[in-house]
Amino acid sequence: MAELEGEREREREPVAESVEDKITEKIDGGDSSSSSSSDSDDDKLDAVKSKVFRLFGREKPVHKVLGGGKPADVFLWRNKKISAGVLGGATAVWVFFELLEYHLITLLCHLSIFSLAVLFLWSNASNFLNKPPPKIPEVILSEKCVREVASELRIEINRGFVVLRDIASGRDLKKFLAVIAGLWALSLVGSCCNILTLLYISFVLLHTVPVLYEKYEDQVDAYSEKTWIEIKKQYAVLDEKYLSKIPKGPLKEKKKD
Repeated sequence: MAELEGEREREREPVAESVEDKITEKIDGGDSSSSSSSDSDDDKLDAVKSKVFRLFGREKPVHKVLGGGKPADVFLWRNKKISAGVLGGATAVWVFFELLEYHLITLLCHLSIFSLAVLFLWSNASNFLNKPPPKIPEVILSEKCVREVASELRIEINRGFVVLRDIASGRDLKKFLAVIAGLWALSLVGSCCNILTLLYISFVLLHTVPVLYEKYEDQVDAYSEKTWIEIKKQYAVLDEKYLSKIPKGPLKEKKKD
């Protein structure tokens, strides 16, 4: 009897193992199908996002477009105290120079006189008061830092020259008209205010426009898409009637294979 029961138990073990294997296969199949479906859903979502119209053809978030890091945090008011302090400081500088008509060289000289006088008196008074002298940091510009800044500046200047040369060569009429319109608008703004006021206005716009755009991104992009479609229609009509009849500059020579 004991031998018969042992054989029955041995026969039941492979049956149980086969049932367990089938169950695990079904579970694994369900997981793989669910994971594949979730992956396909993510791909579809990314495809839909890529087809959505973004202002100026933007593909990255606003934070990355502004360069990321602390400057972007300041422009997007991630820390309201820091952003308000920076904007308030810029406003104070503008009021100081523009409304009070204080001169930059005079301000720098007065600040230098005040700072040097305070440090000089503090250094001499510390011997009589038995207090440590002020710790004045030693500022040294490394040659590597200066070379990197000069190199980046040179690259940007050369890039600007290339763009200007490309525009002046007459190959791209659309870019030429856009630059002319931008310079004309800038000249109108320059005739109404000086360079300091223009810089201050630009600084204020950097602290207001990006954060408002990030907040109302979908509404702005939808309206911009409609506007852009209408502009393209009007440009097509203008190009067909007038612009296509204007002779263009010489084309670039094709590179020989």
